[in-house]
Amino acid sequence: MTKPPQTQADIQSWLLLIILSILWGGSFMFIAVAVKELSALQIVLARVGLAALLLIPIHLVWQGPLPTDRRTWTAALGMSVMNNVLPFTLITWGQHYITGGLASVINATTPMFTALFLAAFSLEAITPRKIIALVIGLVGVGIIRGVEFSNMGPQGLGILAVMLASCFYGLSGPWSKTRLIGISPLTTATCQLIGSSIMMMVIVGIFGDFGEYAGVTTHTWAALIGLAAFSTSLAYLLFFRIIARAGPSFVSLCTMIIPVFAILMGFLFLGETLTLNEVLGACVIGIALLIIDGRVLKRFGLTLA
Repeated sequence: MTKPPQTQADIQSWLLLIILSILWGGSFMFIAVAVKELSALQIVLARVGLAALLLIPIHLVWQGPLPTDRRTWTAALGMSVMNNVLPFTLITWGQHYITGGLASVINATTPMFTALFLAAFSLEAITPRKIIALVIGLVGVGIIRGVEFSNMGPQGLGILAVMLASCFYGLSGPWSKTRLIGISPLTTATCQLIGSSIMMMVIVGIFGDFGEYAGVTTHTWAALIGLAAFSTSLAYLLFFRIIARAGPSFVSLCTMIIPVFAILMGFLFLGETLTLNEVLGACVIGIALLIIDGRVLKRFGLTLA
């Protein structure tokens, strides 16, 4: 297998990563609102379906007709399964049992799975600097939620579901690194969401009930639209642009930043309490990101491979 070209993070990549983390941090808030009235399958269908409807006309105007070649659609459909259908459903189902803040914290394990899968497919080496940064980042994650991980109680299934979602996100890393080469971010995002929408329509038709949408309030519809427009359509445009600029292992780092924004939004808009643990944990996560970036270490004369 031919190895893909090497990518490198720069200042613009980090700025895009922060913006993406804000958008995806908001997804946990939107889901927290929607789960009060809809099941996981209906939420995910609305999320990917509305997002696809938003991106299709944008693609037609900016890049012309949708692609017809097998390579592009194979790559997009693989991402549909590993990056949308399975993790979206698992996270949304999990948020019926745990808070959005806790879900975002568990989702911060994604870089660990991404690094493991990339190493397993011989696409990226696990360097000492990455190991140190990931360990510190996970410590920050643990600090944010304190003892909740050791005292799960009835939250166990929800936590397990979100952890499994992180595993699928990690598995999409090798796929994106090898299959998305040469495909524009807009095309990848649009085709991925089209594929996800078709899959979710079939799944809801078999296991769900389209009638659930009939009694949904405007408050929930607003959350679904925000989830689709900002946390899905716009987010995936940034997501695939970052992959093209800096690679999948770099973009997976956003899951370590997402909890900071998810918890902050929960505090500001949903009345959730901001604790000292969450502030300290966010600072530790920031340290992990500085280490994995490497430039701060170089200024102090520290070198980790």
